[in-house]
Amino acid sequence: MSVLVVTGTDTGVGKTVVTAAVAALARARGASVAVVKPAQTGVLPGEPGDLDEVIRLSGVTTTFEFARFPAPLSPAAAARAAGLPPVSLLDAASRVRELAESHRLVVVEGAGGLLVRFDEDGTTIADLARLLTAQVLVVTRAGLGTLNHTALTLEALANRGVDPAGVVIGSWPREPGAAERSNVPDLEMLAARPLSGALPEGAGLLEPDTFTEVARNGLAATLGGAFAPARFRETFKLTP
Repeated sequence: MSVLVVTGTDTGVGKTVVTAAVAALARARGASVAVVKPAQTGVLPGEPGDLDEVIRLSGVTTTFEFARFPAPLSPAAAARAAGLPPVSLLDAASRVRELAESHRLVVVEGAGGLLVRFDEDGTTIADLARLLTAQVLVVTRAGLGTLNHTALTLEALANRGVDPAGVVIGSWPREPGAAERSNVPDLEMLAARPLSGALPEGAGLLEPDTFTEVARNGLAATLGGAFAPARFRETFKLTP
């Protein structure tokens, strides 16, 4: 897979940390990697954004932010509030294809959830994935509410003819409760496959070397890691 789109079931679920983890593992294997953020919102010019976090954690420095809007809103609403034209995902697709010609992997991180609007026509990151014929990695929460959000996200992907690359829990708590424990087998049932990973809570605060090792243990082989769903379930005594 030369292009991977990372989306979430909501905002704040760990998309940036998962994006950094995928990039870090690809870089550790010696692959050429580029990371793209089509639209960054809620960040002023000159302030560090999501890509700065990706650079710090993964060491990947080939990054591209196509548009930035200061209001912490959806890309479409933030562009409107700033009086600026919205980012064109059609143009973004063209630029990502160019990057894919010279990089082994291009990771594209969305904004918010799958169906967040990027322009007034309602274009979403799912549309970008379809334009790129790219799979979408879904990052989800561990706790209450995650099953409905994940089911809706996967259903929306299927309705748009976009293949999921898997489901990753963006922040697995140090002390999972009953909700988190019972959600894992249900998440796997919704995805019709084992989990593609679970990054531990606080992974984004780690130093780069430690982060890469945590990423390796937290992401499945399809993403360059060594995460074993069966061992994960056994460790936390989760019902298969």
